[in-house]
Amino acid sequence: MRIVFMGTPEFAVPSLELLLGSEHEVVAVVTQPDRPKGRKRELTPPPVKEVALRHGLPVLQPERMRSPEAVAELAAYEPDLIVTAAYGQILPEGVLKLPRLGCINVHGSLLPKYRGGAPIQRAIINGETVTGVTIMYMAKGLDTGDMISRVEVPITEEDTSGTLFHKLSLAGAELLGRTLPGLMDGSVRAVPQEESEATYAPNLTREDERIDWGRTARQIYDQVRGLSPMAGGFTFLQGETFKVRECSVLTATSAAEHRALSGKPPGALAVHEGRLLVQTGQGVLELLLIQPAGKKAMTAADWLKGARLEDSTVLGGEGQ
Repeated sequence: MRIVFMGTPEFAVPSLELLLGSEHEVVAVVTQPDRPKGRKRELTPPPVKEVALRHGLPVLQPERMRSPEAVAELAAYEPDLIVTAAYGQILPEGVLKLPRLGCINVHGSLLPKYRGGAPIQRAIINGETVTGVTIMYMAKGLDTGDMISRVEVPITEEDTSGTLFHKLSLAGAELLGRTLPGLMDGSVRAVPQEESEATYAPNLTREDERIDWGRTARQIYDQVRGLSPMAGGFTFLQGETFKVRECSVLTATSAAEHRALSGKPPGALAVHEGRLLVQTGQGVLELLLIQPAGKKAMTAADWLKGARLEDSTVLGGEGQ
């Protein structure tokens, strides 16, 4: 079977490697164009491209997959099947009709929940305890195609979006391996999605990273770990951006810790026994890894060695 693989980030790499180790022929790989990264803004190839080049595969990087030129270039490879995983562009109808066995997508959620570009992060942010991977036929809509196979993956209390990306990428590759034989022999029985149960996971914006200290400690904890390790949440300290990259919920706050924050508003900071605590709308968080404006991430303990905090210090508000 001739397969074209389409994917971009690390999430897609295990699925590509699964195909490369199978009996099938990966005839080409399509990925996003190289993008500037880092402080020097050097052009950096996507992880999928790096794997493809190591295996000597043709790599296509159209800026717009919808362009007639891109569709024609893809059609020249005469794929029997197109497999996508976190490619990053919606495929036009001309591409969807190319392979005789269709186009399938390895999606990081249990569809129809969390359709869209950030299903993994938003599952954690929303406090879900279970997610998974769905392999579906691709259709015109956003992740609306009929479902071929699914697998559940638990979300632990310690998971961040980084750890969950890794778990789901491996689960997706394993599920893809189990799904391919049925696609080849025509035994798969795809199931339509229940539209009434659909939810959406749009790409994250900066506003999704802003911490509202009036929310509960648990909600803020889920927000921060859902954004970590890539960004974390942010707030303001004395008019400057202050990022929170790791934190924990104090489930049994001691009397002394209660006194340190007694009567203070959400966002109020306190130091107790070398620990940096913050009052929320309900409960107390301990900040573990933070990043002050213009500095690298550091432990709260290290930051406190040089910080000058007053009893009235409160996180939040707007930058200057």
